[in-house]
Amino acid sequence: MKIEQLNERHIPFSSLRYSTEAFIDYAIPECSPKFNYALVGPGVSQNAKQPVSLREPHGFQVGGVSIPHGRVNPPHLHFSCEVFICAKGQWRIQWGFNPDPLHVDIGELDIVSVPTWIYRGFTNIGVDDGFLFTALGRDHTGGILWGPSTLEAAAAQGVYLTEEYRIVDTRRGDALGPGERTLQPMTPQEIAALRHWSSQEMERRVVRAADLQFGQNSLLDFHLEGCGAQIAPVVGLGISEDRDALPPVTKSHGVSLEWLRLPPGRRLSRHRLSEKQVMTVLRGQAALSIEADDGPCSYRLSGSADGWDSFAMPGGLWRALHNPGTADTWILLMTAGDHRKRIEWDAQVLAAAAASGWAHDADGCVALKRFVERAQR
Repeated sequence: MKIEQLNERHIPFSSLRYSTEAFIDYAIPECSPKFNYALVGPGVSQNAKQPVSLREPHGFQVGGVSIPHGRVNPPHLHFSCEVFICAKGQWRIQWGFNPDPLHVDIGELDIVSVPTWIYRGFTNIGVDDGFLFTALGRDHTGGILWGPSTLEAAAAQGVYLTEEYRIVDTRRGDALGPGERTLQPMTPQEIAALRHWSSQEMERRVVRAADLQFGQNSLLDFHLEGCGAQIAPVVGLGISEDRDALPPVTKSHGVSLEWLRLPPGRRLSRHRLSEKQVMTVLRGQAALSIEADDGPCSYRLSGSADGWDSFAMPGGLWRALHNPGTADTWILLMTAGDHRKRIEWDAQVLAAAAASGWAHDADGCVALKRFVERAQR
């Protein structure tokens, strides 16, 4: 991949464009305005004019949303897992309504994975410019099924959704075409038959920043001079090389999520992955160096109260990270696939680790070299 192509994969927050009419709920007063962003993947918007930063399939989708304080994203159902990542503010994630919705509140850097085949929604209970990133599993999510109350509330405003998921806004003069019919929601009986998730069960799918477990042996280069990056697993099997790492959420998502924490002045050494990976900097500064086919290139990514930059890394390219700032950098790693991913380290990194007494065991986990060597005699 050439530098020109890599430039298209750099997604500064300032470059994002939103749609306020991505879904039918734009017609419902308590839901509007809602600012929908599509960063990576084909997306699930019901509006063909939704801007998308990078449409290339990654095996998962990355989006974002912001609504003012008190506004609601109403009940809807997904057929692949949906993960909410709180970048700013306070949010109430709701689910169910058979008969009453349950909820869990999350704050900055908290993550919650909502299961498939349950209705969910969310409310901004924090600042007006709060922001949620979202990750949806799979390239083809199966779309969105709206709850009956949402379709009824939109219809009361003169806005309808057809069986082909075309929005018909009669206030603008839209009309149903020949043979078109409006979408029929699930019946109350069908909704009542859906799996019930208790508050206790859902709380186990919430990974709070305060509870993260960063492993000192999560990366081979941790003990090398000038390094020190650590990983905390969140969802699925990611790139951690720590044999004791256990992701809090293990259900198949089609993507793994992990936090990479990089201390000030430290680096993550030269390495590469075969899988595609999206990096989003939530806090601090990151200098990303990549070796393209036509030469080296670099990108500065930052995360602050004003925005959060992302980069969609292709598979197979050598890269390295450095924290040029004065505080820890927190990077959310979203890596394609449900399998455990294996890092390919630069030969010099392997040699330096060996000289420091560290190596990989037969399972690809970081271990003291003297034990690994002893067992192979």
